[in-house]
Amino acid sequence: MEQKPQESNGFYKLSWLQRIGFGSGDLAQNLIFQTVATYLMLYLTTVLKINPAFVGGLILTVRLIDCFWSPVVGKFIDNRNPKLGKYRTYLLYGGIPLTIAACLLMLPQAAEWSMGAKMVYATLSYTVLSMIYSVVNIPYGSIMASMTRDNNEVLILTSTRMVCANIGQIVVQAGFPIGLALFLSQAINWDQAIFMAIGTIPAFIILPLLPILKKWLGKKGLYYTLLAIGFIGFAILFCIGKFGDVKSEALTLCVIKITDTVEIAITVIYIAKIMTGVGLLVGSLMWALVPEVITDSEYRTGNRPAATVNALAGVAFKAGFSIAGWITPLVMSWIGFNLSEEPSALPEDPSAWFSVIGVFAIVGFVLLTLCFLSCKENIATTPEKPVSFGDMFKEFKANKCLQLVLGVFVVVFLASFISAPVNAYYTELNSYSDTVQNAILWFTTIIPALLLIVVALLIKKYPLTDERLDEMNREIEARHKA
Repeated sequence: MEQKPQESNGFYKLSWLQRIGFGSGDLAQNLIFQTVATYLMLYLTTVLKINPAFVGGLILTVRLIDCFWSPVVGKFIDNRNPKLGKYRTYLLYGGIPLTIAACLLMLPQAAEWSMGAKMVYATLSYTVLSMIYSVVNIPYGSIMASMTRDNNEVLILTSTRMVCANIGQIVVQAGFPIGLALFLSQAINWDQAIFMAIGTIPAFIILPLLPILKKWLGKKGLYYTLLAIGFIGFAILFCIGKFGDVKSEALTLCVIKITDTVEIAITVIYIAKIMTGVGLLVGSLMWALVPEVITDSEYRTGNRPAATVNALAGVAFKAGFSIAGWITPLVMSWIGFNLSEEPSALPEDPSAWFSVIGVFAIVGFVLLTLCFLSCKENIATTPEKPVSFGDMFKEFKANKCLQLVLGVFVVVFLASFISAPVNAYYTELNSYSDTVQNAILWFTTIIPALLLIVVALLIKKYPLTDERLDEMNREIEARHKA
């Protein structure tokens, strides 16, 4: 079939099957990653009863290892071209061990072991899972930059991908506590489940409207608007937690009846939590800037180091997560809230935890297979000269856009993950002492709000416009034709 002129120049138009198929890969990964980001710390401290200081150090250490491991993976992938696809191959080759490692992360037998054995087990299982996850996540992120140069298509791909990612997030954040209750035949804590997941709702409204919102507000204007809404949401949650009562009937605006026994109260708290989700959605939108950074690199150097740039983005993304995972249990213990000693916000039965993560892991592998079958790599090149670690450092040093994007990744995901595990305690805020309440409020409202301000300052410095990107892409294609 003859290609359209714009497609022959790399500006490929994609079908919805390709877009949704690509997005299914992010849904698959989030079933595992969101489980780790939101619940691993709680599992290690409340189920295995491991000291929070050790857990915080473990999360930080594993991510420091990943800072060295991810560039190795990116370099390896950029310098090779497997028969099944330069990037797609690793969805299968990495997906199988990733599924197994996820199941091994929460073995029910571990709860009966000695504390020393638990610590060794937690260290090995989490380290192995993290390393395998990079083998899947880095090439997956590179696929988007290999499918098309068209900025509108990249934006649609990003919004589709992030809708799928947020489906994974809402399934995990609400589904994990619901799954625990179901496996144990216990009553479901709907207030907790809704609060954990309701911040994901904006993704399903805003992401499909990204092209329109971007046209109205501009690229930076869109980011500023979302961040401002998120900041206000965190401020409302703080005020309610500090001066009000999170269980107060007076906060209820209306009640939606689902069944004769299940009702959902829509409260000011839920509305504020949705607003915080709007602000944190900027983290998802930053992935749309990664192909721009890759284009900037190709324009300057002639190479298109998609896996290398995605590896560095992954390091920054995980750095935010690791700092959050290190600080949260450590500082909360200093304040007086020891997660391993306070009453847990979730059931502690280890078999239930294993069952839920096992279901998520298996479903995730099926989705990775769908992603492999649906994606087509139209722009995937292997450099004539192999990429070295020196080249990666030079690219980071020379690419100012990359530096800014990585900075935003660190800060915005720090804001997301510093509050994620503690959110399970917010709806039970009044059950704890004043000291513990203050600790919960700091990590669920104050710190994330301050970090959103830092994100806005970084975005202000980002220089690439859509017009400049189109110009760069046309020049790149002209070089290839010459």
